[in-house]
Amino acid sequence: MTVLDRAALPDVARDDTSLRRFLHGLPGVDQVGAESRAASLATRSIKTTAKAWAIDAAIGMVDLTTLEGADTPGKVRSLCAKALRPDPSDASCPPAAAICVYPDLVATAVEALRGSRVQIASVATAFPSGRASLETKLHDVRDAVAAGATEIDMVIDRGAFLAGRYLQVFDEIVATKAACGPAHLKVILETGELATLDNARRASWLALLAGGDFIKTSTGKVSPAATPPVALVMLQAVRDFAAIAGERRGVKLAGGIRSSKEAIRYLVMVNEVAGPEWLTPELFRFGASSLLNDLLQQRHKLSTGAYDGPDYVTVD
Repeated sequence: MTVLDRAALPDVARDDTSLRRFLHGLPGVDQVGAESRAASLATRSIKTTAKAWAIDAAIGMVDLTTLEGADTPGKVRSLCAKALRPDPSDASCPPAAAICVYPDLVATAVEALRGSRVQIASVATAFPSGRASLETKLHDVRDAVAAGATEIDMVIDRGAFLAGRYLQVFDEIVATKAACGPAHLKVILETGELATLDNARRASWLALLAGGDFIKTSTGKVSPAATPPVALVMLQAVRDFAAIAGERRGVKLAGGIRSSKEAIRYLVMVNEVAGPEWLTPELFRFGASSLLNDLLQQRHKLSTGAYDGPDYVTVD
């Protein structure tokens, strides 16, 4: 899909009319075709050696997350320990990609993860609703970065997007990216509230054009969250953006992914749709903490030949 050339990118968002013209000029998504393509990719057979690689890859792509009102420093420290050594009995098990917490608990995660390669992500911009003034949202971001966050997961104003105020959403992403400083920005689209795959495509391109380092499906607080057709559309967006702009951006699937089988199917989709270059934590993540336990159990099953009981993994 070629919708514009690289030289035209700076002009796409010069005003609301140009941005609207571009987003509504994107090819429409054939929902039946997208569902069929996603289902076809899910039938791919993964053999034992490839499955072992995929499980380790998926473990290394998990953002281990706690985003509850009852979160405590102790819970964050416990999750940090799990991120560093997901399987304490097996030093060959890779660490998780990141810990994701609220801004006020970033400092706790920084202390617990000091000297490791595990990233420290924080939700911001009035997560999960996005209903706050821009000044408040940016203050949220700056606080998290000042505390040591290396990644920021922002939420877009879905109300503004659905009302067609695309330039407002674009400008907020640009301002948030600037407030991030050296931290990477993941832009949460909350696709379950966008209703259509066409909107998911438009929101993906909007976030990429505004400078998002990642586009992310969901907050995990709204259903449906990550689905195969939505993932397909978002992976197509980063692939096509890279072909035009020469810059690879990432995709994060969050919410509802609980089994190793699902995770491996998504890795197949990443490989087939975006390309093998995206099979790295720098460009693909799972925001699904419950997934990690199943990946660990499946990993142990491959090495021992027997399934473990539920007490083999920690209850998060």
